[in-house]
Amino acid sequence: MKELRYLNKYFIKYKYSFLLGILITIISQIFALFTPKLISKSLNSIEKFDKLSAADQSNTLIINSYYEGLIHNVLLIIATTIISGFFLFLTRQTLIVMSRHIEFDLKNEVFRQYENLSQNFYKQNRTGDLMNRISEDVSKVRMYVGPAVMYSINTFIRFAIVILYMYNVSPLLTLYTILPLPILSYCIFKLSSEINKRSTTFQQYLSKVSSFTQEIFSGIRVIKAYSLEHQHQNNMVDLAEESKRKSLSLARVQSLFGPLMIALIGISNLVVIYFGGVMYINGSIPNIGTIAEFILYVNMLTWPVASLGWVSSMVQEAEASQKRLNEFLKIEPEIKNNNENAADIQGNISFENVSFTYKDTNIEALKNISFTVKKGETLAILGKTGSGKSTILSLISRLYDVTDGALKIDGNEISTLNLNDLRNNIGIVPQDAFLFSDTIKNNIKFGNQNATDEEVMQAAKNAVVHNNIIGFNKQYDTILGERGITLSGGQKQRVSIARAIIKNPAILLFDDCLSAVDTETEEMILNNLFEISKDKTTIIVSHRVSSAKNADKIIILEDGRIIQQGSHNQLINQEGYYAALYLKQLSEKELL
Repeated sequence: MKELRYLNKYFIKYKYSFLLGILITIISQIFALFTPKLISKSLNSIEKFDKLSAADQSNTLIINSYYEGLIHNVLLIIATTIISGFFLFLTRQTLIVMSRHIEFDLKNEVFRQYENLSQNFYKQNRTGDLMNRISEDVSKVRMYVGPAVMYSINTFIRFAIVILYMYNVSPLLTLYTILPLPILSYCIFKLSSEINKRSTTFQQYLSKVSSFTQEIFSGIRVIKAYSLEHQHQNNMVDLAEESKRKSLSLARVQSLFGPLMIALIGISNLVVIYFGGVMYINGSIPNIGTIAEFILYVNMLTWPVASLGWVSSMVQEAEASQKRLNEFLKIEPEIKNNNENAADIQGNISFENVSFTYKDTNIEALKNISFTVKKGETLAILGKTGSGKSTILSLISRLYDVTDGALKIDGNEISTLNLNDLRNNIGIVPQDAFLFSDTIKNNIKFGNQNATDEEVMQAAKNAVVHNNIIGFNKQYDTILGERGITLSGGQKQRVSIARAIIKNPAILLFDDCLSAVDTETEEMILNNLFEISKDKTTIIVSHRVSSAKNADKIIILEDGRIIQQGSHNQLINQEGYYAALYLKQLSEKELL
């Protein structure tokens, strides 16, 4: 139960609903206990009538008196049953509704943690597993804070009240009745331990299935292109088969609860009938109604006792799920907001002997890098694949913190700035353009939710994608497929550029975002970008000289180090990587 202690803060938050639910449950159980008393009273009345003399049994007044007493008891039974049922309804309205509020809060907390966790976390965890935790695991936990808690309270209160009533009627018969309960408790303990172990294993395999299917759906085009459907179908069958075995293993243990509970309750009924009958014959019990009352009490305990197994199973599954949630809820994000004060970002960027090593791979991506970019300037970064170009943009966005050296924005250490203000002042177009399954207009407005339709169109025109969009049937209201699959690679890149432009940030970062467009379109976009970014700090990562030639400053990276820097005119007159790349791309253009 130690994993479930994490949820105590929610019980405290909703303490009034929780306490009200307990109070209503007590009232419901008190009214439910009127029925056995009234039935016992009615049977005792019938027994007394049977013992009357023949003359008294023929007396109309006496007969009417007994009839009136029975009708009165029947009406009371109906009334108390309705009242008990009404309060049971209110119990569900308080405790079950409370569990839905807790589920809502927990899902939001999990999602916030997902958003706060750093890049390394997502490199080490699969998407399907994360989705399973926020859906399946949270649902299991809700069953604990809702039905499990409600039935536990109901069982405890009913046991306490019923045993007290039974003891007041006959202490000895009560003792005989509860004899099977220690056996029941031991069985529940043993089965619960086994359920906990098997439930944890099953949840792990469920996550594997979710991760596998999510990955297949995302890469379905590649699978079809390589005609590997049959192979992955076999892999899925193997994984599903193992998951099924784990599920059946868990179900076999859970299925023991029901029959076991019913058997023990049946034994309790036999004990009441036998020992109650012996005690009635011996005169220890004054009337036959007491035996009937005890049988009703035992049957009132049937569902609570039977529910112990179900509740125990829910608790064990919830603990296994909460343990999986706690594993990352307790993770401290590597990137933290160290300053809550508002930051006025101008866009002056300075790298001072910066080095960076990726923790997950131990690859040193940057080695003693130093350069500056002032507000209004454009910096182009070129270099071979893996030279550290994208890493520089990730550090400026503070997706990672530098390992050594200092990265400063407007003269301040980047880690001392308000993280939200920093990122709100950065517009980034990643190398892998990601678009949401929404309208094109909303994808562009993602950069600025308050943008007007005119501003959306202007941003699309600046990104040279407006003409493509108006060619669609629904134009800007066209719904894109998952990850923007409706559009071509070049169109996705240009919509992403429009999304960054409309944000109107102080810093613009373009990570090889023109690789899928032709040189003519590239030239048009770059001209627009240079016009837009006159008062902004712009950094362009590219493999093309055409994207870099108009930049104020160009740096060339190789193996994490700066090997050349200067303007376009300076670098083409120097022997080295840039001049060689320029001549190569120039000759390729002439051949075209």
